[in-house]
Amino acid sequence: MILFAGLASGVGAQSLDQAKKLYNDGSYEEARPAFERLVSQSPNNSSYNLWYGVCCYETGDWETAEKYLRVALNRKVAEASRYLANIYTAQYRFEEAVEMWESYIEQMQKKKENTEAFEQQLAQVEKLQRMKEKTEDVQVIDSLVVDREQLLSAYFLNEDCGKLETYDAHFESSEALATAVYVNPKGDQAYYARPSENSRYALYTHARLMDAWADEKPVFPSDTAENNYPFVLGDGLTLYFASKGNGSIGGYDLFVTRYNIHNASYLAPEQMGMPFNSPANDYLMVIDEVKGVGWFASDRNQPEGKVCIYLFIPDESRKRLENSEDDEKLRQRAKLSAIRETWVSGGNYAALIQSARTPPASGEKAKKKEFELIINDRTTYYMWSDFRSGEAKSFYEKAIGLKQQASSVAGKLEEARGLYAEGNASVRDRLSASILQTEKEWESLIRQASEWEKRARNTENVQLKNK
Repeated sequence: MILFAGLASGVGAQSLDQAKKLYNDGSYEEARPAFERLVSQSPNNSSYNLWYGVCCYETGDWETAEKYLRVALNRKVAEASRYLANIYTAQYRFEEAVEMWESYIEQMQKKKENTEAFEQQLAQVEKLQRMKEKTEDVQVIDSLVVDREQLLSAYFLNEDCGKLETYDAHFESSEALATAVYVNPKGDQAYYARPSENSRYALYTHARLMDAWADEKPVFPSDTAENNYPFVLGDGLTLYFASKGNGSIGGYDLFVTRYNIHNASYLAPEQMGMPFNSPANDYLMVIDEVKGVGWFASDRNQPEGKVCIYLFIPDESRKRLENSEDDEKLRQRAKLSAIRETWVSGGNYAALIQSARTPPASGEKAKKKEFELIINDRTTYYMWSDFRSGEAKSFYEKAIGLKQQASSVAGKLEEARGLYAEGNASVRDRLSASILQTEKEWESLIRQASEWEKRARNTENVQLKNK
């Protein structure tokens, strides 16, 4: 609560008192006109600029709020820093938000105030900034807003990839929990979440024995964080899930981990980057390896009770966005301001979108394919026999080989990261340099694979053009 001190003379006391009372009661919409009038009369008054800026902020007019809060900031009003930090965070202007929090904390420390909560906010924004710098170059090709209760209505998963069910349907129960149950393609293993002893959601798996589900086991026995919305890839090892712990940047975040068959446990979860994650709730990452698409849900920029389902093209390499020196482009891509900005030039995604929106017919089987390579807007190859250019084929063979090497290196990297997370200081010191070197090796392999794939695509297009 901001305490009001003496104000400049010449202002009608009655209207000012009313505005102050409305402000302190949280009625910012009603207080705003009075402060707008006051600040127009005394444009250099630091208090008027602060109060009007806060009213604009609380009523969603952030552009106007920033203008007047900056005036208050320039006149050394500490509280302006805090509100500006919140505006910049919401706009993914994290570097500026960090500056505002540092300024605010410094001023509060001079006043001998407790700054612990604000330091936590600063640490969170610094984490957001680091994540923004690693924004993935993902193509988000469609989006659909649905009621929160109808979450699964937008996920049309091919039966060869398993199926998604509501908790009450799977367990034939009247208890409708806020979760989703994933059942593998064989129908003999299911992953789900339910409230555990600490009332937080935890992940479990159970098996179908004869005609009943039994043998429930926790996925992460020692994890006390809230975990939910599991999905397992076709390899049976890669698990996507949402968590409010494990370093979440806000609400549920998306994570991925792999099952380590050597010690029968999962590796330390890896947090997905932006734009998959945001300061809002992001969850239920599902990838259909048959259709070549993926979905994830988010309540970013959504009213209460609504959720947006984003459709994207999965990329095993998880390549980061190039030209990251263009901060505005990076910010918009990280924020996912407009999905069209993620599309490749000339890209035509109509067929993929139609496939993603179409429920598979009962008994439908996966189309046989050896790989998937988009040649141009109209052509996608699935078989080695599709190639018309022998040279292009040899280039893509090199790309596939490098991707396989990268996948192997990625597995070693995940295992090393798991050992690092669980190890003591001595173990971490020993693994640190090795992990950094392995990361460089993985990045190099991915970069080389991308270059050979591009050469294969270009060479094949020349061949097709000259036919």
